[in-house]
Amino acid sequence: MALTMTDVDRFEAARPRLAAIAYRLLGSASEAEDAVQETYLRWQAADTGRIEVPEAWLTKVLTNLCLNQLTSARARRETYVGQWLPEPLLAGDPLLGPADTAERRESVSYAVMVLLERLTPAERAVYVLREAFDYPHREIARILDLTEAASQQILHRARKHVADGRTRTEVDEAAARRIIEEFLAAAGTGRTEPLVRLLTEDAVAIGDGGGKVPAAARAFEGALAVAKFMRGLFKQGPAQRALAGGSVELYDTTVNGGPALVAVVGGRIFGVMCLEITTEGIAAFRNQLNPDKLERATRRWAATTHGDPLLRLF
Repeated sequence: MALTMTDVDRFEAARPRLAAIAYRLLGSASEAEDAVQETYLRWQAADTGRIEVPEAWLTKVLTNLCLNQLTSARARRETYVGQWLPEPLLAGDPLLGPADTAERRESVSYAVMVLLERLTPAERAVYVLREAFDYPHREIARILDLTEAASQQILHRARKHVADGRTRTEVDEAAARRIIEEFLAAAGTGRTEPLVRLLTEDAVAIGDGGGKVPAAARAFEGALAVAKFMRGLFKQGPAQRALAGGSVELYDTTVNGGPALVAVVGGRIFGVMCLEITTEGIAAFRNQLNPDKLERATRRWAATTHGDPLLRLF
C-alpha cells in the first residue's frame, strides 16, 4: 500500500526514537537500523488509516522485531568467537537517543549495556521502554501483550539485576580524565605496581575481537591479573606495531556517555577501550576490537575534529 506524505512524515518523525530503542535492545547499530527499516516496511504494508495511534503501533512492531532478534542472537552468540561486547557509540551519535535524565543516560552507558545482556528479552524490553523512554506500564503492557502487573514485576526484576552489577559510585568527568592520565602514565612505566594501585581489587578486563583480531578468550579478573595484561598491552615494540598495523594514537573521549580511550591508526579506529571508573578505582576495561563493530565509530571520528592525542605508541 502506497504511503501518503503524511504517513512518511509520521514515520520519519518517529525514526530517531525507534532507532534509539532498537540500539538499546540489540546492542548493535547495524542491527538497530535493520530493525527500523523492517518496521518501515511493515508500516508501508499496513492500512495506516485504521491505525489510531501511529507512535504506539510503530513502537510495538519495532519492539517485537527486536525481541525476535534477541532470541536468535542468543543462539548465535553461543558460537561467537571469544567474548561479546556491544557496539560502542561516540558522543553525539543519534542512536544514543535522549540524555535529559540520569536514568536515560545510564540506560545507554557501556557498563549498563553489558549488564542488559544478562536480562531475558522481556526484562530488557521492559527496562528500556520504562527507564530510557519513560513509557507507562499501561503502554508497555500493550506493546508486549502483558498485564500491567506483569510489566511492573518484570521491571522490578530487571532493575535488581542491573543494580546488582552496579554496586559502586562512578566519578565525574573531570576526575575520570585525571585517572585516565594517571593510568596512561602508569602503563608507560612497564611496571605492574603503579597500575595495581589504580585498580579496584576485583577489576576486570575483557576484549571483543570477534575472531577477526586477537583478543583474550576469557576476561582477566583481579587487580594483579588486569595490571599485568595492561602492562603487556602498552609494551612498545615492533610486534605490537605490526599487530596494530602502524603507529597508534590514543585519545580520551566519551563513548556511550562514559570515559573511554580510542586507539586510532592512520585515521581509522583500531580499538575502543571503555573504562568503568569509580570512587574506589578503575573497576573495568571493556575493549572493543572487532572491526565490524567499529565502522560506525570510525565514520563519526573522521567527520569530527580532535585535539592532540594523549599518547603515541609504537
